[in-house]
Amino acid sequence: MDSPESEALSMSGRREDTAPNTSGQEVDGPKSKKMSLKRTTGNPAKVKSKKQKKARASRSAQLGYTVQQGEDMLLVISSPPSQYDGSVWSPKKGRKKKRHAKGKPTAVQIKKKRSACAEPGPGNNPASSSKEDAALSVQEKTADHRWGQNLPEEVLINIFQLVVVQDGAVPFLCRVGRVCRLWNAAASSPALWRKVTVAHCWIAPGKTQLPKTERKIKDTFTWLAQNRFSQLRDFSLCHWTKNASYVVEVVTQHCPHLHSLTLSYCTGLTASAFHSLGLHSLSLQSINVQCSEFQVEGLLDYLENHGSRIKSILFTYGLKNDRILTAVSRGCCPDLELLEISTRLDSKGGELPVCVQALQIACPKLKTFRMLNVRPMHKMMRGGADSASGFPLLEELCIATTSCSYMTDKDLWDVLFASTKLRVLDLRGGSRITPTGLVTLPCLELECLFWGQYFSSSGSLSSPKPGIHMVTQKWGRTMQQLDIANQIFAVEDLESAMSHLARATETDTLRSLNLSGTRITPAALRSVIDQNTSLTYLNLSSCRYLPRGLKRIYHGQEDIRQLLDKLD
Repeated sequence: MDSPESEALSMSGRREDTAPNTSGQEVDGPKSKKMSLKRTTGNPAKVKSKKQKKARASRSAQLGYTVQQGEDMLLVISSPPSQYDGSVWSPKKGRKKKRHAKGKPTAVQIKKKRSACAEPGPGNNPASSSKEDAALSVQEKTADHRWGQNLPEEVLINIFQLVVVQDGAVPFLCRVGRVCRLWNAAASSPALWRKVTVAHCWIAPGKTQLPKTERKIKDTFTWLAQNRFSQLRDFSLCHWTKNASYVVEVVTQHCPHLHSLTLSYCTGLTASAFHSLGLHSLSLQSINVQCSEFQVEGLLDYLENHGSRIKSILFTYGLKNDRILTAVSRGCCPDLELLEISTRLDSKGGELPVCVQALQIACPKLKTFRMLNVRPMHKMMRGGADSASGFPLLEELCIATTSCSYMTDKDLWDVLFASTKLRVLDLRGGSRITPTGLVTLPCLELECLFWGQYFSSSGSLSSPKPGIHMVTQKWGRTMQQLDIANQIFAVEDLESAMSHLARATETDTLRSLNLSGTRITPAALRSVIDQNTSLTYLNLSSCRYLPRGLKRIYHGQEDIRQLLDKLD
């Protein structure tokens, strides 16, 4: 069937072949009727053909085109393709012909058709322009629907990789794999499944799982492990109250390259899961069981038999979990590089006996040692207390708590007396630590010092601590982040400390400065802001020696520069 554009062009050509009426007189009704009768008696086949064409011309158009009818032509006006996506008008098949009723004049209809549409000018051909628009819209529509199928698989994998890095492999890859065969092949690439995090799914927390749902969960996870996890490196399971042991066993059996395992807020972990971990995961180096409930005996048995592979252990302090630290201190993990012990912020107590000397002997390669919201109790080792070699490779020590810490200058020295490579020191809550004890540490290139006090205890903050200027004088050249919030230092001492930070302008390394609740003055603040152009975070909340409008947190260099103008 011909398109509307070709039909319009053919009718326009027949109009040009016919001589126009230039007499200026209108054709009356009887004359027109008489002429139509003559044509009927002349050649009935032609009359039938013309009636059929007129009937086809009067058909209504679909969305995307506006069709206006002239005497013997069609004016097809295409709509913008952005509104209708290039839909092409085509007449319906099998439509009945439109017949005129007997006895009704046709001249009136012809007269109305002449006045309804004007003749196109010589420079404007709407039929040809509509043909080009229709072809362009059809081409754009075809390209829009097939662009994802024409991409090379390597390019599609790189696009998926960007999303996986930001949002994770699950459930993104499971969803895009159902689009088409090409996307399924790209989403099945093992390179995209190297890091997977599976959170709570299929059922709302706190509700009982039906047997059918539980079977579906197991079957789905088994299929993923068999068909997608062949190159899995890092696996995380979060908020699973059931089937956690089953998932660990399936992952360990089908993932020989497993490097890291994280079990967060999971319950029901049995000893069989850790036994399967020791049998199959020969490349495992990191275990994170923070905020999870598990059989401690199973993990202890794993550490005693396979602890030599482990380089990172993270667990939550509890009544039975302190046995994990005892096992580590006995030498189960000689190559351990990261040890983190944490507890919840709302937990009470948190006093953990730690034998630092035994830990230094058992883990000489330790680089990161964190005790978050845990108050360590110094425990002496029986005999050979002076034989410890310290932590020569330690780069980060975190003993932060929301309450008051028991650590003193001597305890800090016992931990760090050999740590010359220390970069990060977090002592938040260490109210018994003094500036004199800090400057005696052997590390010379400290980059981050967090020493803020975030608890309310008027007794420990009654007397000011002298010597903060010695801290900034020693590490002002390498300091990137400094937090001394709510520390009570004298005004003169703070001004001297800020002057040392301002003199280290050749390096310009300071990025973050927290002076909340201190006695900082505008003069001391002006010097450090003016010289450190890389400063992007500044906390001045609750500073009593500053004007009321300046006591807030500043983000970005532009915001801090505006503060400098106000200080002038």
